[in-house]
Order: sequence, then C-alpha cells, then structure tokens
Amino acid sequence: MLTTAQVRARVPATELVPVRVVDSDVHPVPRRGDLVDHIPEPWRTSFFLGHRVGDTIIYDAPDYAHSKAMRVDTFPANGEFPGSDPDMAFRQLIMEAGSDIVILEPTVKATRLPEATAAMATAVNRWLDAQWLDAHNNWHQRWRGSICVAIDDPQAAVAEIEHWAGHTYMSQILIKAEPRPCWGDPRYDPIWAAAVKHGLPVSCHLSRGAYETMPMPPVGFPSYNHDFMVTYSLLAANQIMSLIFDGVFDRFPALRIVFVEHAFTWILPLMWRMDAIYAARGSFMSITRKPSEYVKEHIKFTTQPLDYPEDKTELTRAFEWMEADKILLYSSDYPHWTFDDPRWLVKHLPPTAREKVMFRNGIETYHLPETVPALPGQIRVH
Repeated sequence: MLTTAQVRARVPATELVPVRVVDSDVHPVPRRGDLVDHIPEPWRTSFFLGHRVGDTIIYDAPDYAHSKAMRVDTFPANGEFPGSDPDMAFRQLIMEAGSDIVILEPTVKATRLPEATAAMATAVNRWLDAQWLDAHNNWHQRWRGSICVAIDDPQAAVAEIEHWAGHTYMSQILIKAEPRPCWGDPRYDPIWAAAVKHGLPVSCHLSRGAYETMPMPPVGFPSYNHDFMVTYSLLAANQIMSLIFDGVFDRFPALRIVFVEHAFTWILPLMWRMDAIYAARGSFMSITRKPSEYVKEHIKFTTQPLDYPEDKTELTRAFEWMEADKILLYSSDYPHWTFDDPRWLVKHLPPTAREKVMFRNGIETYHLPETVPALPGQIRVH
C-alpha cells in the first residue's frame, strides 16, 4: 500500500503500468468559498453574489434529505460536500475501486443569461486547474479535466476553448444538452469547429438548466422530478437526430460527441427508426450515409446509468445488436448514489466488449496515454 511518506512526497513513480479502467464521469465539487474569487467581474459582484443562496431541490433521489443524492461514505470529515476532497476521491476511486484515469466533469451553474453562465464556466475552469489538475493534487497524473463552456454563448465558448485547449490535463469540452434551438443549428458551428481544431471530444452531461431552459417534453413539464430522469434520454435522442439530419457531422467529419448519464439502450431502436426513414426518404436528405453509421462513428455513451431487464441475456443481445463495443465508455458517476463500481460493471459486459468499453474506447476518445505511473496497493480491475 502507499505509505504516508509517499503520499506526502507527491512524486509519481517511475514504473509505468497499463491503463485498464478509464472512468468518463466523475464530479468534483468546490469547497465552500473556493469558487468565488475565480468568477470574473462584473458577474461576480453584480450577479452571483447578489443572488440568494439556498438549497433548491430539483432532484428527488432516494434519501435526498439525508445524503443529498451522494454515497454516504463520500462526505469528508471536515463537513464539506462529497467530491470536494481530491485526496479522498483519489483513495476511494483510484486506489480502492481501481480506476486508472478519471475524466472530471464539474457542474456549471446554468442561468437565463448566457453571459453569466459563461462567467461561471470560466470560474469553474480556473478552479479545476488550480485545485485538481495542479502538481500538488494531480501528482499521480490520473485526473483529466473538462473545459466547461456555455453553449448558449458560442463566442465566449470558443474563447474558453482556445484558452484551455493546450492544457496537458484538459481532455474534453463540456456542454449542457438543453439549449434552444437544437445542436444542428449553424449558430453552434464555431464550437464544433474549435473542438475539431484542437482534437477535443465534446461531452454533454445532463443538466437541470434554469426556468425555461430546463428540458421540456413536447407535452410540457412533467409532474415529478423522476419524470425528468427519463426525459433526458428523449432529449439526447432529439439532439442526435439534429446532429445527423442537420448535417453537423458532414460539416465536421472529425467531430466526436459523448453523451454522459443519458442512458443508452434506447439508441438501438432509434437507429432502426432513423435508418428506416433514410431508406424511404434519403433522396430528400443532404446526409450521405445511413444515420446508424454516423452514430457508430461519431457518438459515444457512458455506461451509467446501466438499465437492464430482469433477463440479463436480453441485455447481452442488445449489446451485440447495437455494437456496444463501438459506442460505450465506462463511467462510475462518483460520488453520487448511483455510483457503478468498475468491478461490478465489467461483469455485466459481454467478454468481447470488456476491454473496449472499460479502457480502449476511453483512451481513443480522450487521447489518453496507454500507461500511467504505478501506484503500489491500487486495486486492479482486470
């Protein structure tokens, strides 16, 4: 096991070990007060410090009042929020669960004002760089960050991408799924162009938005929060159709999109339906291939949440039909209550897809190294 002296020294080992688990969804959280100084003016003073601070519950996870939808063992002893302690996350996620490289996806407070959301994205990027990706907290070289941007403000988003794209440990661009109009609109093309220019995938994490920016089904807002958990998959389906049928992947052939926490088993019938429409009406479309081919080349999904039927063999068949080895990335969703341990998840994958899903797709998607400094005592998943 790592000794106290080794951890204090914070010097990576010279011995390298192969990467066997890439976790594509982990949520770091600022400690109280850490983010404020990173918010650029005038938004720090005129907007965020002038707003009421409170706990608006928009997520009714089991036992929310007690654990805030987090794993109960992830609360630091100092009273801060789960995900706020890089050393604790390192111990639980890397040493004890066995993840080798972790993609950090912090939350950006979404507002009705795109400029304010952009200011918060800037602050989150500065904080992540200073307190997770710095030499002190990323001494083991396992953390990888996300360039958070406000997709509602394409000009500011491109500026943020250009600022951080050369960072050694920034591995993707992170946006939300709720903007209107949908992603196929040309107004977002500068963001896709910047992503392609720097070879960065664009990851979309489910969000809650604010007010009318919340995801709304065609029939209006649902009655309960748990309804929202299902509608996120429908939201992703709409964005995928827009990306394909509006020609985004034809305009940007190197663009790669990752849908995080939107589930994925629904993509199979959606591919069937899109391909059927293409077969019937392809002559009226500007796209050049079957929609399912665009999905398999350009789009990835994270494994959490993993929805499966009572008969696990049906899940195995679905994995094979949708060619899961091409489109899935392992994710844990740490430190949330829905955490999927890599040692548990790997057992639910078809043997032929395990290496691709657990690490090879992640290495390719995020342009990660195939080896990392060894950590004596770390759990090795497979």
